[in-house]
Amino acid sequence: MQAIYAMHLQQASDITQQERFLHQSIDDIIDLYLIITSSLVKLKELEEDFIEKSKQKIIKSSTDINPHMNFVQNKVLTTLAESEGLKEILKKKKISNWSIDDSYLKNILGEIKNSTLYSDYIKLENPSIKEDKQFIVAVFTEIIAPNEKLNDYLEDLNLSWSDDIPIVNTLLVKKIEQLKIYGNFKTPNVYKDIEDKDFATQLFRKVILNDEKLAQEFADKTPNWDNERIAELDRTILKMAIAELLHFPSIPVKVTINEYVEIAKEYATPKSSLFINGILDKLSKEYTQAKRINKIGRGLL
Repeated sequence: MQAIYAMHLQQASDITQQERFLHQSIDDIIDLYLIITSSLVKLKELEEDFIEKSKQKIIKSSTDINPHMNFVQNKVLTTLAESEGLKEILKKKKISNWSIDDSYLKNILGEIKNSTLYSDYIKLENPSIKEDKQFIVAVFTEIIAPNEKLNDYLEDLNLSWSDDIPIVNTLLVKKIEQLKIYGNFKTPNVYKDIEDKDFATQLFRKVILNDEKLAQEFADKTPNWDNERIAELDRTILKMAIAELLHFPSIPVKVTINEYVEIAKEYATPKSSLFINGILDKLSKEYTQAKRINKIGRGLL
């Protein structure tokens, strides 16, 4: 949607260039995932460094002498830190943000150590794998993920990541919950399979190459609206939805309508979702009656 919308606004004509940008933006999600994942490893390193420096003090407190070790010995953090797979892909993709920009994480580590989550956690004697996972998930969801400065930093690295951060955060939480302790940490694939990647390409091309035809499909369905007054983003969403209805036989009609109504709620004006839902509902019924929709498989209408 963003690629198509941007192409219209820029009145660009180079489909190939915009298509490359689309796929690069999707592929970059892995970089975001790795940066956020590696932040957990860096937090462990920062605390280890803090403990070591505390031991070197001339005047030491009891905590300096006998530091709390649950955090640095956390099995989730240790598994990530020792994962050869994670080290290899970070090196391959040259991701080393936290070796330079660790001030964000130093502040976050301070928040963690001042939290009730942390004070309750360090009281545990030999925490179990389950308790270690629960602690990291809670810290991540309640302290790390909502951190505005961290999110601003990530968005400054790549503007398109503003929409990807919540998705990556949710995925990482699931990965932590499923993590095999002391096993190799595997980075997820961007696409489920080659068909998944092809779908992005084909949808982009179908909308761009059939722009006028798709616009004509809803031109007479808005009697109370001058077609030129329909917001450009609403027009983009409608074109994409119509392209799916007519050209993607494996996607159920209800799924298409529901998905684009949700996209409208997220990105368009407050009234857009109702407007788009009404148009797509009318069109889907007309297409079905005129046998223009040919879906493959059971229950696809």
